[in-house]
Amino acid sequence: MADKPKTTTEQTQIDMAAGDFVTFAEEYEDDRKMTRTAVVIAVILHIIFFAINLPEQIAEAREQKKKKVYVVKQVRFKPPPPKQQQELPKPKAKKVPIPDPTPDEPEPIRLPEEIEPEIEMPDTDVIFGIPEGPPPDEPTGPIRVGGDVKPPEKIFFPSPQYTEIARKARIQGVVIVEAIIDKEGKVTNVKVLKGLPMGLDQAAVDAVSRWTFKPATLNGKPVAVIYNLTVNFQLQ
Repeated sequence: MADKPKTTTEQTQIDMAAGDFVTFAEEYEDDRKMTRTAVVIAVILHIIFFAINLPEQIAEAREQKKKKVYVVKQVRFKPPPPKQQQELPKPKAKKVPIPDPTPDEPEPIRLPEEIEPEIEMPDTDVIFGIPEGPPPDEPTGPIRVGGDVKPPEKIFFPSPQYTEIARKARIQGVVIVEAIIDKEGKVTNVKVLKGLPMGLDQAAVDAVSRWTFKPATLNGKPVAVIYNLTVNFQLQ
């Protein structure tokens, strides 16, 4: 018998079933690939973890194999304190009378010895030594810091102003100046010892001239000193 021709509805159902089977087969193949990839990544991570921790485990195993060293402390016994010897009382000497070889002769009369009067010395405190000299004269002009001269201390020290040309050229460094700090802590006679270009040395002089100090002292008194100051130029 010849097969009956299939209707349109049956052909459509067969096509849909075939399409579903193909989709299922593709999803199954994708899942297998993802599973294989995850397994490979997990194995690689375990190998890396084992390679990192292996040296530490080997070191711990070596330390456990090492023998423990016990230190035996020597016990030192202190000798007993010496017993204090009891002092035995000394026997008292007995006075034995000496017989007089000339009992018939009279004994000479002994006069009491004259006691020289003690001369009392007056209680006077006598000080031996070199007396302290007069205090040193106060210096008339500015002096260098050193010895008994205590250096001045900064009180007000504003930062110098960068010149625009030096800022654009990115000039940095220090300027060293020599100045006189008077008895009132004011800065005068500023001279540049080491400068920087593009107007930074003059900016340092202007800044130092506005600084104020706690003046230097000599024997507790304020004095004028010659002092070197450093001005730092640093770009932020």
